[in-house]
Amino acid sequence: MMDASGRQPWIRSVILVGVLYFVVGRLFALPSSHVSGWRLAAWVVSGAVYAAHIGYEHFRLNNSPRATALHAAMAVAAGAFLLAVAATVHAVMVPAHAPYWRYLLALVAWPIFTALPAFLVALTVAAVLARLPTKRLAG
Repeated sequence: MMDASGRQPWIRSVILVGVLYFVVGRLFALPSSHVSGWRLAAWVVSGAVYAAHIGYEHFRLNNSPRATALHAAMAVAAGAFLLAVAATVHAVMVPAHAPYWRYLLALVAWPIFTALPAFLVALTVAAVLARLPTKRLAG
């Protein structure tokens, strides 16, 4: 499905949600006190973003469960990649961090390790949503 400008709206949502995951990850990592509380808050906010993205793909864009899951996983992978980039840049800037190959590995590993479960969960949720009866408005 394309919008009036000829673009596919899911691409924008994948980029926007991926950047949102990155922002949540960075902002909630800033406080140095009560770290476990902030980490839990980041998980809750990210979970809400994830659920909203699945809802948008299913209800607004009317995508299939597979497409919904793929787009949700792509957004999660984009956010993980951006966080890995930030960690790598931080490691380069702070001389105490080594070995650098671990940070370079994270550029590939973090997106994969986050996208696979995100895809499976989104596929399950979207398949359940697709099977729910929908109310039709009398017209």
